[in-house]
Amino acid sequence: MKIFRWLGITLLTLVVIVSVALFSTRFADGPIEIVSGGPFSSGEKMTGPEPDWSFLNDKATVEFQLENPARSRTTWVVELDGKIYIASAYMTTTWGKIWKQWPLDAVKDGRAILRVDGKLYDRQLVRIMEGPEVAPVLELLSNKYNLPSSPEGVASGYVWLFQLAPRKNA
Repeated sequence: MKIFRWLGITLLTLVVIVSVALFSTRFADGPIEIVSGGPFSSGEKMTGPEPDWSFLNDKATVEFQLENPARSRTTWVVELDGKIYIASAYMTTTWGKIWKQWPLDAVKDGRAILRVDGKLYDRQLVRIMEGPEVAPVLELLSNKYNLPSSPEGVASGYVWLFQLAPRKNA
């Protein structure tokens, strides 16, 4: 009986420690690997003409923050014809519906900030469900991250694809 009580206390202690750690990341300056973080509090705000995004081809991940709610995360990114894209998979799975809330928030209010190498870029997340860019973007994602995907996955809602477009007021 004592063993079960100690196992229960140990398990409860671990749950509390993990919960506090995950909650505290909401106040961090950005995400911590795959754990979402708080709003960005550091970085140089970039203005002016669109940069040549091809440098992102050498980046494994980038950080972005939605403005509402103000939380940040790390994601994969690809560039095609001067435009940048991110994707969220597993959107039709039970796991995805629990874990992946940011795409739903992005559809409601797509204002976001991209942070790369300490530079902040105002962006607008625009969901792409069809069009000529879907297949080439998915091919880039597949080649860069060894992630099999197809335009059918986007059409079915399993994969949500977003362009990080410039904001109209930026």
